[in-house]
Amino acid sequence: MMMKHMCPVHKTAWILVWVGALNWGLVGLLDFNLVNTLLGAWPAVEKIVYVLVGLSALLMLSMGKCKMCMAGGEMKPPMGAMPGAPKM
Repeated sequence: MMMKHMCPVHKTAWILVWVGALNWGLVGLLDFNLVNTLLGAWPAVEKIVYVLVGLSALLMLSMGKCKMCMAGGEMKPPMGAMPGAPKM
């Protein structure tokens, strides 16, 4: 999925899923937790990052493209809502 055609919610979720994947890859390969290293001084913030990564993964698994993503990443008004558009 190309990021330029995604809505801001899906872009954020996509980035967070990659952060989580990178972190788990580093934990598995090198026993190095990047999130803990960067945010270890703030355990509450670290926990929030983990929750957001998990929610992002669920969002990406459960949803296809939203209406905003289908419109190329920007919400466009329906044809009938445009001034001067013919009524159907």
